[in-house]
Parts: sequence; C-alpha cells; structure tokens
Amino acid sequence: MSDESFHLTPLDIRRYDFGAKSFRGYDEKKVEDFRNQVAEELERLTRVNQELDSKARGFHEQLRAFRDRDKALNEALVSAQQLRSEIREQAEREAQLILREARAEGERQLDSIRNDTRQLEADIVGLEKSRRAFIGQLRQIAERQLAELAAAEGASRGTPAPPTPAPRASEDADGESRVHMKTPAWLESLVKE
Repeated sequence: MSDESFHLTPLDIRRYDFGAKSFRGYDEKKVEDFRNQVAEELERLTRVNQELDSKARGFHEQLRAFRDRDKALNEALVSAQQLRSEIREQAEREAQLILREARAEGERQLDSIRNDTRQLEADIVGLEKSRRAFIGQLRQIAERQLAELAAAEGASRGTPAPPTPAPRASEDADGESRVHMKTPAWLESLVKE
C-alpha cells in the first residue's frame, strides 16, 4: 500500500474489526490496548502534523510577504537611486545655467562700465578743453578791459597811455593758436582758483 492510496486515521484503527475470533488467536485485551495506543499516537501525530502544516503555511505566507517587501524595497531603492541621479543631473544643469547667466550678466555689466568709463573720460577731456578755452577767453577779456582802463586813465590825466604790452601768440593743446597778453598777478591768482 502506498501513502497516496491508503490513509489510516485514528477512527479507522478504533473501528477496525479483526474478523471472527479464533481458538488460538491473539489476546483480545492486548490487541484492544495496542489498538488504543496506536490510535492515540496517531491522533497525537495527526495534531502535530496539522500544527506543522499550519506553521508551514504561516511561514510560507511570511516568506511570501518578506519576498514582496524585499522586492518593494529593492524597487524603492532603485527608484531612489534613479531619482537621486536625476536630481543631481538637474542640479548640475541648473548650476551650469546659473553660471552661464551670471557670466553673461557680468560681461554685460563690465561692458557697460567700460562704455561709461570711456564716456566719462571723453567728457573729462571735453570739460578740460572747455575750461582752458573759457579761461583763455576770460583772460583776453580781462586784459582788454585792463588795457581800456589804462587808456581811459591816461586820457583823463592828459598823459599819453602807456604802451600796451604786445600780445603773445601760442598754441593750445588743441593746436589752436591763441593770442595772450601779460596777465596781471591778481587776475592770475583768481584764474588759478
């Protein structure tokens, strides 16, 4: 008999009939005691087997749950690594973009400052030319006025006017020719202030 075709239960053992009693057969009491012992042992083994089956099913369920958790954790780990990689790449791209924009803005500001500096230098040169021209014109006007005052004083006294100094000709830094007369010291001090 194989295990698959014959399953003996404790109830089968208790109800088993050995057939008709024979003259020289086994002691009925011993057979009955043995049958009870076998039935009890079989009941105990059946309970143990059921408990083991129950535990095995529980362990299989736990194992399946652990495998599912392990799979989920592995997937989460892979996702986290991919996300970390994507975030790092995105941060590097953004950093490069910010650097490029900052450099471009710095170059624009530097160009603007250079243009402003060139314009200011040109303005300073123009103002310096205007100042020199103004001082030259002021000097000429003052010298003419002095010459006219001297002539007017001489005419009122009846004395001939002292000769006016001959004007000097010189060239400015601009290359323009200017006529200069000797400037009185008091006028020179005013012009230098």
